[in-house]
Amino acid sequence: MRIFKSSKEENQWMSISDLMSVLMMIFLFISIVYMRSVNLENNKITSIAQTYETTQVEITNDLKKEFTKNLQIWNDVLDSLTLSIRFENPEILFKVGSAELNDHFKSILDSFFPRFIQILTDPKYKNDIEEIRIEGHTSSEWAGESSPYQAYFNNMELSQDRTRKVLEYILSQIKDEQLLHWTKSKLTANGLSSSHLIYNPNQTENKERSRRVEFKIKTNAEQQIIRILEQSKE
Repeated sequence: MRIFKSSKEENQWMSISDLMSVLMMIFLFISIVYMRSVNLENNKITSIAQTYETTQVEITNDLKKEFTKNLQIWNDVLDSLTLSIRFENPEILFKVGSAELNDHFKSILDSFFPRFIQILTDPKYKNDIEEIRIEGHTSSEWAGESSPYQAYFNNMELSQDRTRKVLEYILSQIKDEQLLHWTKSKLTANGLSSSHLIYNPNQTENKERSRRVEFKIKTNAEQQIIRILEQSKE
C-alpha cells in the first residue's frame, strides 16, 4: 500500500528543514566571528610579547653601553633576565647594621642614577616603563641572640630603611621638576629582607652577595596583556 504525504505535511517538513539550515548558518557565523575575535586577541598578545622582548633587549643594550666600564669598578652586576642593576658590595653601600648611606655609595649614585634615568626617559622607552623598583636585600643572619624568625623581621626593617634612604637621596638630587614628577610616579622602595637569597654552586647561602641593593625595571607589557584578556571577557 503506497502512502502519500499531504502537501501540508511536506510544507511542515520543508519549514523545519529550512529552519535547521538557518540555525546552522547562524551557528557557523557565530563560530567564525568568535574564531576571528580569538585570533585578533592572540595576535595582539603576540604583538605585545614581541614588543616587550624587543624593549627588554634594547634597554639591556643601552644599559650595557652606558655602564660597562663602571660595573667592575662599582662591583655591580647587570642582569638582563630581570632587567636589573645589582650593587653587591655591602661594605661600600651602608655602615654595618645601619641604613645610613656611605659617602662612597652616594658618589656612585651621583654618577649612576642620572645616567640610568636618562635612558629610561628616552621617548622610545618612557611610555613602556611601569615601575622602577629599588630593592633592598639582606642575608639570613642577624648578629646577636635572635632566632631565624626574629632575624628575618630585623632584616626586613633594615632593608626597608635602606631602600627608603636610597630613594630619598636620589630624589633629592633631581632639580628638574618634570623629571622629578615622572621619577616619583615610577620609583618605589622595597625592603625584602632575606626572602631572595643568592646561593653558591653547592646551594649554600652566599651571605656577601645576598646583601645588596637592586634597581629593577618593570615594563607595562604584563598590564597590557591583562587588559586585553579582561576586554575579551566582556
